Amino acid sequence: MSDVLRNAVKSAAKMYFKFNKPKRNLKKYIPVSGKVLDNDDLCNLIDVSLDMWLTTGRFNDEFEKNLSEFLHVKYAATTNSGSSANLLALSALTSYKLGEKQLKKGDEVITVASGFPTTVNPIIQLGLIPVFVDCNLETCNIDETKLEQSLTEKTKAIFVAHTLGNPYNLDKILEICKKYSLWLIEDSCDALGATYKNQNVGTVGHIGTFSFYPAHHITMGEGGAVVTNDTQLHRIILSFRDWGRDCWCKPGHDNTCKNRFAMQFGNLPLGYDHKYTYSHIGYNLKITDWQAAIGLSQLKKLPKFLEKRTENANYLINKLKDLEKYFIFPKVDNDSKPSWFGLLLSVKQNDKFTKQQLVEYLEQNGVGTRQLFAGNILRQPMMTENEIPLRIGNSTLLLSNKLTENEYKLLPNADYIMNNTFWVGVFPALGKKEMDKISKLVHDFIKEKIK
Repeated sequence: MSDVLRNAVKSAAKMYFKFNKPKRNLKKYIPVSGKVLDNDDLCNLIDVSLDMWLTTGRFNDEFEKNLSEFLHVKYAATTNSGSSANLLALSALTSYKLGEKQLKKGDEVITVASGFPTTVNPIIQLGLIPVFVDCNLETCNIDETKLEQSLTEKTKAIFVAHTLGNPYNLDKILEICKKYSLWLIEDSCDALGATYKNQNVGTVGHIGTFSFYPAHHITMGEGGAVVTNDTQLHRIILSFRDWGRDCWCKPGHDNTCKNRFAMQFGNLPLGYDHKYTYSHIGYNLKITDWQAAIGLSQLKKLPKFLEKRTENANYLINKLKDLEKYFIFPKVDNDSKPSWFGLLLSVKQNDKFTKQQLVEYLEQNGVGTRQLFAGNILRQPMMTENEIPLRIGNSTLLLSNKLTENEYKLLPNADYIMNNTFWVGVFPALGKKEMDKISKLVHDFIKEKIK
């Protein structure tokens, strides 16, 4: 009887969704990103609500399993955001369980200045030293040719993002990681489904992170995941995510290790309950089954989402190709297959117009735009108003709030991106009609400026 009632509720929900589906007015405004939901997503929410299981449960188990299968990676652990995923990934590398490979306060982590703050924030929050390497202007990814010269004996990890879904040169970076015994965290929050040499990004390095915020390739509202092929790292990640506990039992389960009352840790008495033994200074960053339920139905649609993003990006690039005199278009490595989060455009230096003028024109005419997130993050108030130790390339140790213009010039491409780069949307709710409008407005603007 309960199954009959459950199905009746879901059928009613589908009918409701059919007549009350949220609608976008794309004629008025073309957003840069957005969630794409259907009645399957709603039915999953109804299903989990009827379970009345208020934390992670069966939907989360299935989502983690399906995500790891999609990515061809051993382990996937959900968390409440991509930002938390980045924090968990780096926190895991500070675990004493890693012995000589443990990151300690004062160790250096290579990153880039152009990107989203939550790639950089965990480095600072954990007492590590960020080392900023400049970007390649054609990809807006880290310039791997400048990476090796930025290393010191204190460098222990590389933590960089695949910019807007366009993979960086993983071969070169892995070569350096192996040569100098460095950890590699792939921030793939904007790159779900992108591949490098037919392998999913996020699974090539030691740890990968993903975001399921509504703007991303799939959504669960707020949510993220940390993936790895390393059993020890996976258990450490779970520990930091789940209060720092040593036990890896799922909620509602006991004695997975079969030694719950037979072990000794720290200065606890022999046999102290393993379920209440804590090995790390952890957090509580789990998701609910509602989030997992949405993620699960979204994941089934991911291949079509990726196909549409690629179609939109390629179509728009082709429509704008005649403007190469004025733009740097994103370069794609021969070994890469991007999963475009958005389409980056960098305005070439000219005396006719600026990025700011073009962005304002597009916004005034109903096309949404975004900067490449923080631009040069070293110029953001979070850095200029705080005394944060850092290095730029092969410089000596500097303080963030005391940087001079000469020191900012050590990152010329980060400044160029800050001043000249923006992106527009290619997400699945958009199509050729919207790409045509974006192209026409860009062409109209330039014709007006160069006449």
